[in-house]
Amino acid sequence: MSETTQPATAPKGKLALYWAASCGGCEIAVLGIDDKILKVAEAFDIVLWPCATDGKVRDVERMADGEIDVCLFNGSIRTSEQEYMAQLLRRKSKVLVAFGSCASEGCIPGLANLNTKEEILDTSYRDTVSTENPKGIRPQVETEVPEGTLHLPLLYDTVKTLGQTVPVDYSLPGCPPEADRIWDAITAILTGNLPAAGSVIGSNTTVCDTCSRKRSEKKIKKFYRTWEIIPDEETCLLEQGLLCCGIATRAGCGALCPQVNSPCIGCYGANDGVADYGARLMSALASVIDSDDPGEIDRIIQEGIPDPVGSFYRFSLAQSLLRRNKLAKKNGNGAAAATPAKASS
Repeated sequence: MSETTQPATAPKGKLALYWAASCGGCEIAVLGIDDKILKVAEAFDIVLWPCATDGKVRDVERMADGEIDVCLFNGSIRTSEQEYMAQLLRRKSKVLVAFGSCASEGCIPGLANLNTKEEILDTSYRDTVSTENPKGIRPQVETEVPEGTLHLPLLYDTVKTLGQTVPVDYSLPGCPPEADRIWDAITAILTGNLPAAGSVIGSNTTVCDTCSRKRSEKKIKKFYRTWEIIPDEETCLLEQGLLCCGIATRAGCGALCPQVNSPCIGCYGANDGVADYGARLMSALASVIDSDDPGEIDRIIQEGIPDPVGSFYRFSLAQSLLRRNKLAKKNGNGAAAATPAKASS
């Protein structure tokens, strides 16, 4: 009786996913690819995904360097543990992807760079109305208890992007990346159809290019906060005086926010070749303000955009040329004070 030869199956690759300083939305977004996650499982063994599987850091530490084929790393870096994991996963991975805005730009956690860690801890453990902490207890890197020494990661003064911490092969923007873009990236990885190393996986047009709203000449006399007006559903939101960031933001989301009458907030970041997203957005807006009078221009901006950092650098402060508030020299207690931020036009 002859034996039937079974066709050899290609060995699976190894995939890791990790979550640093972020909200967790990128973890959920991965599942947004629906049943295509089964195709991912066919191609990869998931060796680390703390949100969904029981993997151990020590198991990753025992792997050979480069043994992980792809790592999707979401979240920015603000603690010593996150920095260690970034270095470990960089060493163990052939391809490291800065997955989502927090990893690629710093995102909302990066806004903490407006303050020092002492100010942040004061707010968290002392200054809020709901906080009762009469002994002033703060998290410590080491705490002695009868059972031994407890350890916590060191909180850094400055939030960094993944690319400011270790070399990154590719970035996938978005807060979080849309499911279709995630699948595009996974398909590109599986087929080897990847752009040049260091590239952003995605479109290089703007949200405005993909938005279906009617556009004409933009002449802005007043910026409105989103709660001040109910815009019509057909005209360009920027032309109606709402700060819509689509004019300077990379496409890839499908212009979903403008579709529901809400302005783009810029979560897909800058296009290729733009050194500073906030500066690019400010330059674009300056070109549409309908005034030549410096005083009137200041009034239009200050009244309509009272939070310039939160408006122009909501997602990109940590990656920007500004990076953070200036840190003063450390005082006698080893603490550094930040120069107060000033909202200016």
